[in-house]
Amino acid sequence: MFNLEILVQAVKALFTNKLRSSLTLLALVIGVFSVLVSTTAVAVLDNYFKETLSMMGSDVVVVSRYPAIQIGGDTSKRNRKRLTFETFDQAEKSEQLLRYAENMNPNEDFSYTKIQFGDLETEPNVRIFGSNHNFVSNNAYEIYSGRNITQEDVQYSRSVAILGHDILDELFRSVDPIGKEIRIDGNTFLIVGVTEKKGSILGQSFDNFILIPYTTGKLLYGGKRNIEIQLRAPDIAGIPKLIDEVTGVLRIIRKVSPGEENDFEISTNESLSGSFDVFTSALYVGGAFIGLITLLGAGIGVMNIMLVSVTERTKEIGIRKAVGATKKAIINQFLAEAIFVCQIGGVIGMILGIGAGNFLAYVIDASVVIPIWSVIGSFMGMLFIGIVFGVYPAFKAAQLDPIESLRYE
Repeated sequence: MFNLEILVQAVKALFTNKLRSSLTLLALVIGVFSVLVSTTAVAVLDNYFKETLSMMGSDVVVVSRYPAIQIGGDTSKRNRKRLTFETFDQAEKSEQLLRYAENMNPNEDFSYTKIQFGDLETEPNVRIFGSNHNFVSNNAYEIYSGRNITQEDVQYSRSVAILGHDILDELFRSVDPIGKEIRIDGNTFLIVGVTEKKGSILGQSFDNFILIPYTTGKLLYGGKRNIEIQLRAPDIAGIPKLIDEVTGVLRIIRKVSPGEENDFEISTNESLSGSFDVFTSALYVGGAFIGLITLLGAGIGVMNIMLVSVTERTKEIGIRKAVGATKKAIINQFLAEAIFVCQIGGVIGMILGIGAGNFLAYVIDASVVIPIWSVIGSFMGMLFIGIVFGVYPAFKAAQLDPIESLRYE
């Protein structure tokens, strides 16, 4: 058992050899830092991704031509047929086969352009979405003022628009936009609504957009496009049944033969999260592996330093034995020194690693994350390294002959 006297002696011994202790600490700090900075950064990305998914609606299913997340160089899906507005129209007419689809909407970016209001204009980076009245709810938006797009707006291809909140802040700071006209790519649109502010991810704003009826977009920009189709289930429990229904309907519409795999992708928040978890798990393992190699090197450094310390303090050990110090006391002292320096290096490495990892959270405006299990693992790892790499020098010190040690110069 360690006592306070042994700990005080360990601290004094370390401060007596400041340069040697500093070099040992540096190796340990780098090892723990490499583990914590990688795990913290990955935890920040993981947390940010999950927060973003929660902003997109947990009970929405998205049908697309290609997977939302592709890992690897799989090119087998490159020649799939496009998912078109005609596909959406056919699916919408199959209401009797889609009992679990409460809301359905097409989703297409018709343009990235600037928006003009009088003498004012935005940067040419505003996304022009084409959809129907279900776009707002399926993408977890709320109407801030005005109204939503109606079925009549879509049916008659009206030139009406809903503004994302960024456009309101940029062009209508002191003016009520409802009923005003804006110009998009030379075409005039009547503003009928504005959405609530939603936020951004990785610097990409969710509010820098204009929503117009997709039928209007087809007339102005052309309708032969690859789109996404979004559907909402009545609740999260109904998602598997909705996926089964959508799969069956689309296989019929796209004439996929029995036995052939789907030529489209269906994704949900859960499936996207699962794909991202595979990616983050690989990063966790890679970061931990690199950190463990660094810590192994640091542990060997601790052993070498402690062996040097034993050699330098041979006469001191002889004196301690001569006045009655037992082997156990000598072992405890040197183990305490090894463990103490490892824990100090671990604490410094943890602070620096967590701070550096959370710098990413500052950059992407995400929540600060403290990876508790990584902190606990690093603490226990430092304790393990202190014991494993300190035990041999400690036993070597304890085995020294007191007479020979007193004669040592």
